[in-house]
Amino acid sequence: MANPWKKQRLKDSTLCRVGILFAVTVSIVLMLMLVSVPRTASNRRFSDSGLDDFGKDLEVNLNTSLLRVARENRMSLRLHKRNLLPPRNLDLYPDLAKDHVVIVLYVHNRAQYFRVTVDSLSKVKGISETLLIVSHDGYFEEMNKIVESIKFCQVKQIFSPYSPHIFQGSFPGVTASDCKNKGDEAKTHCEGNPDQYGNHRSPKIVSLKHHWWWMMNTVWDGMVETEDHKGHILFIEEDHFLFPNAYRNIQTLTSLKPAKCPDCFAANLAPSDVKSRGEGLEFLVAERMGNVGYSFNRSVWKNIHQKAREFCFFDDYNWDITMWATVFPSFGSPVYTLRGPRTSAVHFGKCGLHQGRGEEGDCIDNGVVNIEVKETDKVVNIKEEWGVKVFKHQAGYKAGFKGWGGWGDKRDQRLCLDFATMYRS
Repeated sequence: MANPWKKQRLKDSTLCRVGILFAVTVSIVLMLMLVSVPRTASNRRFSDSGLDDFGKDLEVNLNTSLLRVARENRMSLRLHKRNLLPPRNLDLYPDLAKDHVVIVLYVHNRAQYFRVTVDSLSKVKGISETLLIVSHDGYFEEMNKIVESIKFCQVKQIFSPYSPHIFQGSFPGVTASDCKNKGDEAKTHCEGNPDQYGNHRSPKIVSLKHHWWWMMNTVWDGMVETEDHKGHILFIEEDHFLFPNAYRNIQTLTSLKPAKCPDCFAANLAPSDVKSRGEGLEFLVAERMGNVGYSFNRSVWKNIHQKAREFCFFDDYNWDITMWATVFPSFGSPVYTLRGPRTSAVHFGKCGLHQGRGEEGDCIDNGVVNIEVKETDKVVNIKEEWGVKVFKHQAGYKAGFKGWGGWGDKRDQRLCLDFATMYRS
């Protein structure tokens, strides 16, 4: 007769093994979830774990001046570390289209503007085929949350680790020893050089030019995601509204440029006159390069980078005016861009600079942006058979303009030059 206790022991033993297997499986799953935390929303909260060792690793990659600035600021080190994270949404969009045009969106802290721009991007046809890089001037949680909400394409965040907005009490932020008023340098032992008009630096103002130059050097020369990119990169700001046909139109323009305008340096989504919506006629336009929805390739970037000294020593806090007044003229020939006869991007910001936030929030008329999108703005409206009309002698900043100032401090000029050598000798 079979022993019933033996059967019970066998049954209990089997249940025990099943329980152990279940516990081990759950533990493994939890461990995997913890390992993947840096790619989730909780990544908004910075961890200082291993930060000192990371700072030591930077010694291999940074020149002495930048290393000194970064190591004096924990947030700067955190941003350096965070910039190494992979793009978001790789599970949704594992592959990029072969002919994709990378989009770089550079932002500060105008969240209400940023939401409008991101919403317009979500409706752009073909956006899921490419990589969106969001470059932040400073760290602002509200801006970060907006990026985390993006689900329509791969999105990579980079944060300027040298933004004046993250430095409290030390350069590139405001320091106690900074000269503040005209003539201070002659009366006291303050630090800083005045611009050509006698004014001393304002960190909020110089951050405009610093961020743009840091971003350009990083996007072209310092990112794994773009190091093998052979095509154009499209640059837009947090107050640019893109029409649904913007991405397909820029693809069309960049493919037509070699044949239609071989001397053009760039392709633009909008006219150089930001108030213009275009001619609405049937021809392509070659004109001076604008600052709304502009794109160029690596060979043009190399030309720009070679003019780092011209860029960094020109006394104007605006990156675009610096380019128009000193960098482009140094190329020796007119710098034209190719665009269509109807805009695919609109500048809707009313404030300019980094003044989009105040006590009453962002500077948008009545808190609403009303931009009419017509049916022709939803499809490619550029034809291959069109000819090119060249606009010469346009109004605007040119060689000979001496600049608006704001960029006379030698510390800013040195930092700017350091950015040019971050990833190359």
